[in-house]
Amino acid sequence: MPLLPRMVPVLVLWLAVCLAETWAVDRGNFKTCDQSAFCKRQRALKPGESPYRALLETMELTNTRLTLQLINDNNKVRLLLELYRLQGNITRVKINELKPLKPRYEVPDVLIREPPTDLSLLSQDENGVVLSLGSESQRVIISARPFRLDIMEGSDVLMSLNSRGLLTFEHLRMRKDTSQADPETTKEEEEKVEDGMWEETFKSHSDSKPNGPSAISLDFSLPGVEHVYGIPEHADTLRLKTTENGDPYRLYNLDVFQYELYNPMALYGAVPVMLAHNTQRTTGIFWLNAAETWVDISSNTAGKTVFGKMLDYVQGSSETPQTDVRWISESGIIDVFLMLGPTPKDVFSQYASLTGTQSFPPLASLGYHQCRWNYNDQEDVQSVDAGFDEHDIPYDFIWLDIEHTDGKRYFTWDPHKFATPKEMLQGLMDKKRKLVAIVDPHIKVDSNYKIHNEIRSKGFYIKNKDGGDYEGWCWPGSASYPDFFRADMRAWWASMFAYDQYEGSMENMYTWNDMNEPSVFNGPEVTMHKDTVHGAWEHRDVHNLYGFYVQMATAEGLIQRSGGIERPFVLTRAFFAGSQRYGAVWTGDNAAEWDHLKISIPMCLSLGLVGISFCGADVGGFFKSPSTELLVRWYQTGAYQPFFRAHAHLDTPRREPWLFGPENTALIREAVRQRYTLLPYWYQQFYHAHRTGEPIMRPLWVEYPQDPATFAVDDEFLIGETTPKNSESAKYVSCLNLFVCSQVWFDIHTFQKHNGAQNLYIPVTMSSIPVFQRGGSIIPRKVRVRRSSTCMEHDPYTLYVALNLQRTAEGELYIDDGHTFNYEKKEFIHRRLSFAKNILSSVNLAPDAQFTTRSWIERVVILGASKPSKVTLQTAGECFTFLTCEVVIRVCILYADKLHTLRSFIAIRFKNFMVKTLHTRTVGENCQ
Repeated sequence: MPLLPRMVPVLVLWLAVCLAETWAVDRGNFKTCDQSAFCKRQRALKPGESPYRALLETMELTNTRLTLQLINDNNKVRLLLELYRLQGNITRVKINELKPLKPRYEVPDVLIREPPTDLSLLSQDENGVVLSLGSESQRVIISARPFRLDIMEGSDVLMSLNSRGLLTFEHLRMRKDTSQADPETTKEEEEKVEDGMWEETFKSHSDSKPNGPSAISLDFSLPGVEHVYGIPEHADTLRLKTTENGDPYRLYNLDVFQYELYNPMALYGAVPVMLAHNTQRTTGIFWLNAAETWVDISSNTAGKTVFGKMLDYVQGSSETPQTDVRWISESGIIDVFLMLGPTPKDVFSQYASLTGTQSFPPLASLGYHQCRWNYNDQEDVQSVDAGFDEHDIPYDFIWLDIEHTDGKRYFTWDPHKFATPKEMLQGLMDKKRKLVAIVDPHIKVDSNYKIHNEIRSKGFYIKNKDGGDYEGWCWPGSASYPDFFRADMRAWWASMFAYDQYEGSMENMYTWNDMNEPSVFNGPEVTMHKDTVHGAWEHRDVHNLYGFYVQMATAEGLIQRSGGIERPFVLTRAFFAGSQRYGAVWTGDNAAEWDHLKISIPMCLSLGLVGISFCGADVGGFFKSPSTELLVRWYQTGAYQPFFRAHAHLDTPRREPWLFGPENTALIREAVRQRYTLLPYWYQQFYHAHRTGEPIMRPLWVEYPQDPATFAVDDEFLIGETTPKNSESAKYVSCLNLFVCSQVWFDIHTFQKHNGAQNLYIPVTMSSIPVFQRGGSIIPRKVRVRRSSTCMEHDPYTLYVALNLQRTAEGELYIDDGHTFNYEKKEFIHRRLSFAKNILSSVNLAPDAQFTTRSWIERVVILGASKPSKVTLQTAGECFTFLTCEVVIRVCILYADKLHTLRSFIAIRFKNFMVKTLHTRTVGENCQ
């Protein structure tokens, strides 16, 4: 295996499942495909010959863009196809009505750039067109009758569009019973009017459709592909399942109370990005549409057992596996980006070039967060804060839910329970800790409420279909909803976070946006009516973008309040493509069940694959009360997920970490402290994700893309190259999947060495978190854990050097001030660490960057080496020789293989690099 460019602990979690009492969401509150008129209508169409053909005589080609008209031979409506070749091996295909009655919605603000590149004609005849995609080996073939688009590389078809003939584009029209009815409406279309085309009812809610049916659909065929991933958010396995015998996967942001596991129901967020992978290639499809969307998946190998596939192999079956995907959206246009890889990291880079990378969070936000609905008052906050000190458990953020406000009026404080919020915040600041307060986007309709009065006077509320301010029911009672699709509304919202506007706020206070799907308790499917109006657009056109804009405006507000200096931290429940630019997400209102702990892994892995790396699940489960064992295991798991927060429902018993007896307190303390020792590594990973778009928490197949044994694994994962495993009531944990490749792995606690390519069983107890560091990696840690991450800012580093079979290792160390945007001004340290030929050395990766730190390298732990006779340190021209263990640079050689003795010495070279003046003091040979 080649080394990773930066070294990462591999996290593997193996969770035995304990099924508790049965419970489930009230599914009657949410639509199935059959209850969604456009989905039912589109899904009724079966694969066959498409009515669409390409009018080749209308083709226009420049060096960056092709346009071509398509015609539906059934109704003679014409469409306009646009094709672009973008930089980085991306092809963009847009299809819209040629002459719509009114403009159709095209998603703004999600894309950060769309750099076109060369497109050229290779050949053309009456049957179609062949275009070059930058080189003759990669090309697009557009077939005329029926319309079909194939992307080829050499003789291989990478992807086909409309190969199954499922392209549909419902054109805008006037209703047939009006004087302006569409004269081209067919008899068949007239007969379907009553089938939810112009109005639709779900339960007691009516949805008027003044623009009539406007659904779009397109199918994609992926030859050679059996595994597809992505399209979060769903509480399901990492590998997407076929949907032929059930509902499609649904993308429609919803507040789902007590969501159900292992089904395709919609949840809080929607990212319409899918990745396809086999041993030869990774590709991606980005369907840029913000309306309600359903995704159907079928496969010609779906019904085969493992034995059946083996039999095909033995008998030499020539059948090529293929996955077919169909996207169906209620409105808008077809705007799809085809990301052609070829490697997983290429696809991550391609998607990042379109929608941006994960925001670089303040380092403190990577620590532990303590939350519940709700901490009662300032005295409660002070008591919980003191409890962490008393029990020696570090934390960085304490959170306040909706009860901290004055009657659910956001940007306010309860005048009795939180009478002096600045005093509370100052007490936390004195301990270098922080607070998060919730700000939801439903605004109490109250003439005595400043926020409501200002939004109403400015006309910033979403309107109902009759033009008045839309009102729904949420936590405050009657509430209206700001129209975040307006740039002026977002600017005003951002201004409300200024210290002179948000009374009681301080610089150590950050924000949580909940209920931003948006959640409307008395609305259809617990959300907003689709026929409400945002300027020129209906809510049906824009629904999945609402939470994206709420988080965008909030993050901008936190940046502005500091004069553009401080990085924000904003947590959101609802999200869309591009939300990664604005902060963190969590997996919503989970439950204290073993299955929910297990599902948190594939849910976060799916989010990471589509750019949202800053993800976590409520530790302990939001609903219900966890058993002590489950709570401990959840802390041990959460400590190795990017966002680490405990949270609990109002009606659950208190569950601060010290309330379950001294033994369990010690186990939780150890898990949290492990998180803090690895903060330098987590921070480095976030910096890398911010620069490249690569996920932080990643499936095994991303690092082992040619090993089919990893393709369906979703109970093990990597944080770069470190892996934990977890199990309920288990004595042993199989690590077979982790060790599929010939690697060397080291237990990060005991430093025990394990060779790869073997069936390995690891003893597990409640006190152990099986986590392994891959041989060939160097991981920085800070082993002096203090009350918060900020208190550890100037502490020294320990480097853990894990040698591979070639006795080499590589890693990185990144350091900046941890909270400002000054890193953009080249104020940071970024160095590559290398171990080879018994020399540990450091190279500056950013020679033009400047930053001064009071931290230093205190200790180097080398795993898998033989015992040396001496160690030499060279810094800035000086050379020091000392015994195996010294104080300022303590080099610990852990030699598992005692059959070989290291004959030469080990040299450590850190020229101009954070090595304090030596004050040697022998501490003996035992460095552990």
